[in-house]
Amino acid sequence: MAAEKLAQAAEALGIEMKVETQGSIGAENVLDDNDVKEADGIIIAADKDVALDRFAGKRVLSVPVADGIHRPEQLIEQVRSAPVHVGGAAAGGGAGSGSGGGGKERSAAYKALMNGVSHMIPFVVVGGLLLAVSIALGGHTTPKGIEFDKDSFWFYVNALGGLGFKLMLPIFSGYIAFALGDRPALVPGMIGGFLAYDGMTIYGADANAGFLGAIATGFLAGYLVVWIRKVKVPKFVQPIMPIIVIPIVSTLALGLFYIYVIGQPISWLFTHLTSWLNGMTGSSAIVLGALIGLMIAFDMGGPVNKTAFLVAVGLIGTNNAVMGMAAAAIPVMPLGQGLATLLRRKLYSDQERETGIAALFMGFFGISEGAIPFAAARPAQVIPANMLGGAVAGAIAGVAGVTDSVPHGGPIVSLFGAVGGAAMFFVAIAAGTAVTALTTNALIDLKGRKAARQGADGLAVAAGSGADAPAAGSLVAEPVPAGVGSGTRVDAGSGGSAALSPVAEPSTQPSTPSATQTSTDGVGGADAAGASPEVLSGYLTSQTVKVQLASQDKEAAIREMAEMLASTGNVRDVDELVRVALAREAQGTTGLGEEIAIPHAKTDAVSSPTVGFARSVEGIEWGSLDGTRAKLVFMISVPEAAAGDEHLRILALLSRKLMDPGFRARLMDAPTTGAVLEVLGEIR
Repeated sequence: MAAEKLAQAAEALGIEMKVETQGSIGAENVLDDNDVKEADGIIIAADKDVALDRFAGKRVLSVPVADGIHRPEQLIEQVRSAPVHVGGAAAGGGAGSGSGGGGKERSAAYKALMNGVSHMIPFVVVGGLLLAVSIALGGHTTPKGIEFDKDSFWFYVNALGGLGFKLMLPIFSGYIAFALGDRPALVPGMIGGFLAYDGMTIYGADANAGFLGAIATGFLAGYLVVWIRKVKVPKFVQPIMPIIVIPIVSTLALGLFYIYVIGQPISWLFTHLTSWLNGMTGSSAIVLGALIGLMIAFDMGGPVNKTAFLVAVGLIGTNNAVMGMAAAAIPVMPLGQGLATLLRRKLYSDQERETGIAALFMGFFGISEGAIPFAAARPAQVIPANMLGGAVAGAIAGVAGVTDSVPHGGPIVSLFGAVGGAAMFFVAIAAGTAVTALTTNALIDLKGRKAARQGADGLAVAAGSGADAPAAGSLVAEPVPAGVGSGTRVDAGSGGSAALSPVAEPSTQPSTPSATQTSTDGVGGADAAGASPEVLSGYLTSQTVKVQLASQDKEAAIREMAEMLASTGNVRDVDELVRVALAREAQGTTGLGEEIAIPHAKTDAVSSPTVGFARSVEGIEWGSLDGTRAKLVFMISVPEAAAGDEHLRILALLSRKLMDPGFRARLMDAPTTGAVLEVLGEIR
């Protein structure tokens, strides 16, 4: 969708563009060396890190994928003045990423998590499907579970599937670390992930940490390597730092920390949870079933899940009903997440929808790990939904007296004849699956709506107790693990362009109109006719309008606007006005988001309320919470005596009108001072 929007914008502007996409099936339409050499600019629209080495020496603009959908024309304009990439960084990876002032970048931590998820998914899918096929075609039930004839074809297929799952968490943890600390972090990250998967064999604990532990080890390894790389070492040691010193030191530090600080507490937790749960086996069936379901669904292979599962397995032969509760809850997570992707496809990327189909298949065969990619990408939405669905399935199975005589779960065990009360077993699974799917989508939608409200409230004025600083927010649906790299070639004098990969469809936030290069302080429009409209009770006049700011940073812009306000004769002390305005910025940014800033000062350095307006086509970094650079800047200065109602009244009038995207577009496109005043005259 983003690729299409950019291509359409380039065509409309008469710009030649080549778009490279990096999606779930890999890179397509890849830019070759000649494409990059001839390009006037590169736009990277990505929600994960993208290697920039091949774009060294080119102007590079790095923005979120959502900007490629909502602001394609602006990106093409902005790339003309984007910083030149000097090499050695990834988009969004910090200094040198060449953001060029696009929209808000995802945090490094978020991108690292998505990097781990995207690399983990193939292992989950391949391992899960091999296990499922081998169970369906070659497995048979025994008191120990579903087993295979040793050395048979399906025995080896099952072993290969198990190997895929064994690699899943090391890959996940390793590539989280890699995204943060580059190659030196890969080894400690993967070893940490293996400890999370199978640390019991090393330090003798009774439980593994599962995918939540792998997230922890990935971030610990990545940030540990980042910290070690900052340590100054003698020049002769520097060449061996990334290949010997850093990997060894970080692996030892992380491994020992995990064993002594993380692993042992998990073992203690496992032991006490087991004792506690065993003590509840005589409780009400509905309470016990709900509890078993909650625990099964929580961490999908971690200590909480394993506690419930092993307690249920230990009671096979004496109380098969507990295993029946667990067996009903086990498939709910992958089935629920797969169903969620089918019910609300627009909330998910192509990669997530493909993973959802595989999750449905794995859920049928009782492979709960099929839901791990979803839980890793959106833990705040997915884990509670999984737990609620698991509790429903377990409770229904408990009330209905469902039993299971083998240590496995999912619909497949019923087909093997191991389940008693099969009809209610399927009812329990169906109910839990529906609850998980609906809850997941509702929570994702709720997050989007909350972001939408924050985006709107970002243009509202806070009142009471001196709270005159506007809040700000941005509206973007939670992304998915899809990355984008891009580059374009443009005709001489034209802008650059980008390449994108499909991702979850972002929110429907109105796109910010593209900036138009305007004349400087020429007067026209209403002024030329001698009928300039009164703006903000006459506080803003043609003397206090600048069509284009010369300043490139916030402090310089505030001084430039203060000097402009002084031309009215209402400013007694420009330096004091600037000092007070900057002191206000130090308390909290006056960048509202949506490319708007309203710096203000209450000081007797001014004799009467005065308001100025100025534009910046390139935008000025103002610290706005949505990450946008300020292009529409209003400066309010009032004497202390007018610091109450009049100050807030001006802020309220401005904020309310600036919520209108059409008004902002007209204000940005007005070519002269007179035309600007005519648009501002709409403020009432």
